[in-house]
Amino acid sequence: MAGDTPAHNAFLFGLAARVQAAAAAFAAAALAERERWPLWLPVAIGTGIGLYFALPVEPGPLAGVLPVPAALAGLVLAWRRHRLGPILAAALALALTLGFAAAALRTAWVAAPVLERSGAAWLTARVVEIERLPDQGRRVTFDRVALERDDLGPTPARIRLRLRPGGPEIAVGDRLRLRALLNPPAAPALPGGFDFARFCWFKQFGATGTALSPPEPVEAAAAPGSLTVAVNDLRQRITARIVAVLSGDRGAVTAALITGDQMPISAPLMQAYRDSGLAHILSISGLHISLAAGLVFVGLRTLLALIPPLALRHPIKKWAAALAIAAAWGYTLLAGSPVPAERSLLMIVLVLAAVLLDRAVLSMRPVALAAALLLLLQPEELTGASFQMSFAAVVALIALAEAWAPHQAAWRAAHPGPLAAAGLYLVGISLTTLTAGMVTAAYAIYHFNRFALWAVAANLIAIPLTGFWVMPWALALALLLPFGLEAVALVPMGWGVELVNRVAVAVAAWPEAAIATPPLPLAGLVVFTLGGCWLCLWRGRWRRWGLAAMGLALLTMAWPAPPDLLVDGHAAAFALRTADGSLLLNGKGGGILRDSWSRRAGPPADEPWPEDGLSRDSRLSCTPAGCRWRPDGRTVALILDDSDIAAACAEAAIVVSRVPLRHACRGPATVIDRFDLWRGGTHALWLRPDGVEVLSVAASQGNRPWRHQPARRRRNP
Repeated sequence: MAGDTPAHNAFLFGLAARVQAAAAAFAAAALAERERWPLWLPVAIGTGIGLYFALPVEPGPLAGVLPVPAALAGLVLAWRRHRLGPILAAALALALTLGFAAAALRTAWVAAPVLERSGAAWLTARVVEIERLPDQGRRVTFDRVALERDDLGPTPARIRLRLRPGGPEIAVGDRLRLRALLNPPAAPALPGGFDFARFCWFKQFGATGTALSPPEPVEAAAAPGSLTVAVNDLRQRITARIVAVLSGDRGAVTAALITGDQMPISAPLMQAYRDSGLAHILSISGLHISLAAGLVFVGLRTLLALIPPLALRHPIKKWAAALAIAAAWGYTLLAGSPVPAERSLLMIVLVLAAVLLDRAVLSMRPVALAAALLLLLQPEELTGASFQMSFAAVVALIALAEAWAPHQAAWRAAHPGPLAAAGLYLVGISLTTLTAGMVTAAYAIYHFNRFALWAVAANLIAIPLTGFWVMPWALALALLLPFGLEAVALVPMGWGVELVNRVAVAVAAWPEAAIATPPLPLAGLVVFTLGGCWLCLWRGRWRRWGLAAMGLALLTMAWPAPPDLLVDGHAAAFALRTADGSLLLNGKGGGILRDSWSRRAGPPADEPWPEDGLSRDSRLSCTPAGCRWRPDGRTVALILDDSDIAAACAEAAIVVSRVPLRHACRGPATVIDRFDLWRGGTHALWLRPDGVEVLSVAASQGNRPWRHQPARRRRNP
């Protein structure tokens, strides 16, 4: 061929040689770290789960399970041939298919009836969980539901209702009758937003709503029918005893640290904790579980060591480890078993079990095993902020400890004394906070579009205060509660909690404490996660390539453009892009929707929606019948009633209508009417130079079991 010149051939041969050398170097580096290969098991399982949730249609449990035997057979065949490459490929395929199958089976296992349409109804149900709210109201979870109305669809297995302040006292296990406004679980506020309907599917919440009448007792609580009901009843009783001693936010935060119930905390203080980077203190996780287990282990072992006959003749270290496991398990149950607490419990059990068996434990392996078990048992947690941020922080901190431990030991040996130890402790808090904050920042940006700038300063004060004062009194509280002496521990514990609250409020008030960020695309989050795994799970110099991947992932925030127009599924709420790039909202649709739109689509404009007149940039003009928006020479018509349909269709290139149009609007290229919004939910529109791009919530959700399928109202015969 004409292109086959000697120089061309030499270039190709040289390129092939470099690729071969790079592949050989990669294989050698991977082989040198073969003891780290098992750490990639949860990554592969999580990838399979992620592929399942990314599907646009539901594959079904059988289709999800069938690939597992094939992958297992491939692994057995590769093992018999004793070839490392095929064995690794087959093991990877098996982990992927296991994750996919776990997600498909879990979806089918938790399937429960979901309400088809909204409506008010009388119902009778059993109280499963009670959460106190800052306004003295309560959020109650019910099961064993009986609806006194049959036109709303199938009766849900579980519902969650908000009860108004006041009313009779209720307890977990009570059977109540009340009238409530029930709604199917809400769809995302915009395409790609948080999918509350999917969250409810895996919690088996078939409806949510608000009580319209005070609850009427039907049957008092009997003996708990399940461990969950018993634990929830205990949590409710302990929370009530805490807030009886400590009032206001001091009691609410104390209750959150003991029982995991954050609902009573006031909204301003909760926001201060988020903006200061201290929200992790309120979420019972590794910090709390490890402190509780550590205090029990060290304290009990110290007490037993003071009794020479026991210390010399019996394995007091193993006794302390066993009781520390029991304490950690009980604390996790009392906290409601959130994902970070479950992860910490599994890790602590593995570490203390090694003490019982006189074995050493590698730090990263318990994390990998805990992640793999949680993903196989609760695969839906992969998509949640709690799982992602918890494991990202722990993996990063262990990787930091592995790299820093030799230097720390050498420095400590060269600088003895309590002052040096205190300085090293403060440096450790700074490094761990900075590391955890940097790693979890991407997940905070993806889920919340916010980044806490002064988290290191806040944690330097709050973490020692929590570890050395608050949590020891929490352990004392657990010992004193059965004797009715909780006030002895709660009062000094409340002093520490109040100081932490003040730190959160003070730091949150600093300039730019919480920075609003553009949304991070899902692809960017995936690349960031894989890059972080590469950086933390390997030990060689090639791990540094993970930093490049993480940096590139953060740059993807500049890629996606926010939508130019948003319309909710009821055609009540509108938002559009102004000339200065802000988002002009008409103020309808509720606070959650407005907050979601503002965080995901851009900062809100500092002007009201013109109900009858022009916007500040003169691109939007409105009348009671509808609005005309002219952003780039095109006209977008927002029809509010049926009095202006003909004129709007004649002049507009895009029509969005609150009323059904059917075939009455044939001119525009893009028409979205009441039926489209009813079927598809919130619609997002991007005005491109070559046309308009439209994406609905229904299209982004796909045809999945948790997607709400609107049902026509039944006509009475």
